[in-house]
Amino acid sequence: MIDKINDIFKSRKANMIGHYNKNSVMIPLCSMDGELNLLFEVRSLNLKHQPGDVCFPGGKMEKGEIPKDTAIRETMEELNLNREDIEFIGDMDYIVTPYNFIMYPFVCKLNREDISPSKEEVDHVFTVPLNFFIDKEPVLHEIEIVPHPKEDFPYNLIIGGENYKFRRGKMPSYFYTYKDYIIWGFTALIIKKFTDIIKNEI
Repeated sequence: MIDKINDIFKSRKANMIGHYNKNSVMIPLCSMDGELNLLFEVRSLNLKHQPGDVCFPGGKMEKGEIPKDTAIRETMEELNLNREDIEFIGDMDYIVTPYNFIMYPFVCKLNREDISPSKEEVDHVFTVPLNFFIDKEPVLHEIEIVPHPKEDFPYNLIIGGENYKFRRGKMPSYFYTYKDYIIWGFTALIIKKFTDIIKNEI
């Protein structure tokens, strides 16, 4: 048996335990009046999920895609861009969420100024100077992640039963206010990490 185990694991690549949907987003940078800006979408009010939220271009990975390809494809579709309009820069840190999906952010520069987004997915776009986020710390609130076992959970099989001390977690929720826009959730979390990386290298 040990020989069999050795054959299985000696060259095996590690995977994540559990099933996670995978999503990719793009942080689009654009130059306006000599200043670097981040471009954001306001999600269409007709969408089923998160209508009206501020977000980056992105979406669910399709079969056979790698995260980078998803981010580029979704940016092209949502902003009505051609591939040559997107200058890919590199990877950002990814997020493993408590909601059974992983989000892979990437960074790009847009080589086109006249953006006419897809009205099916995007209500409108707007830009924010990068220096706004570098200079301004977001407001931080924390969301507590609390387990809620179902009624048929077998408490009789664990020591402590219904009084068992399940682990709890906390997730940071950042809020930026820019003019009439509220940028929060995973979009704000990505911005915070993105600008922290930049500030640490300056």
